[in-house]
Order: sequence, then structure tokens, then C-alpha cells
Amino acid sequence: MNVVENYNGVNDYIRFGKRGELASNRREEQELAMLCLMILQSSLGYINLLMIQDTFAEPEWDQVLTDVDRRGLTPLFTTNMTPYGTVQLRRDRRLDLTGPPVPPPPAEGQG
Repeated sequence: MNVVENYNGVNDYIRFGKRGELASNRREEQELAMLCLMILQSSLGYINLLMIQDTFAEPEWDQVLTDVDRRGLTPLFTTNMTPYGTVQLRRDRRLDLTGPPVPPPPAEGQG
């Protein structure tokens, strides 16, 4: 139940205007609005997931979280969004979209 509530909460957060109500009675416009909302939510989750992976790739996070803590993580959070304010883009740097580094395979004769 918490997952669905979180999902709906993020939808409400993204569609904050007019309490998230659809602005049109036309079926095509409603469908387009919902598809755009799904794309925005997926993009938000993907970017947040990459930021979480980058954070956990740092050595100081190795033993901080337990398995229970990790199960409670979700990439659907909005604390890094400002729907009412301005968004400042850093054009001098890019997000690292490569994900965490892949460990090398074990040497022959090991493992």
C-alpha cells in the first residue's frame, strides 16, 4: 500500500496545478497528459536512481545500510525537485549516466 501511495503522491507533486485534475474533457488530451506524466515520473525515478547509486558507490557508505534499510529505498522522491521555483541548470557539468563501476572478473584460479 505504501508503494501505491508514494506513486500517487509523486503524481500529485508533479501535477500540482488545479489539484492534479485533468484540464480537458477530450479523451485524446487526457491520454496525452497521463502518458506525459508517466514519462516524467519514470525520468525522475531514473535520475534519482543514478544519484542513489553514485552515493552508495562511495566507500563510506559500505556498511551504513542494513538489508532492511535497502529494501525501504525508493527512487521516487521529490526532495530534489522544485515545481514552484526556478530550475538552475549546470551547463558546465553533466550527470554521470554510466551507473556504478562494474567490478573486474576474478583472476583465473580464484573464486
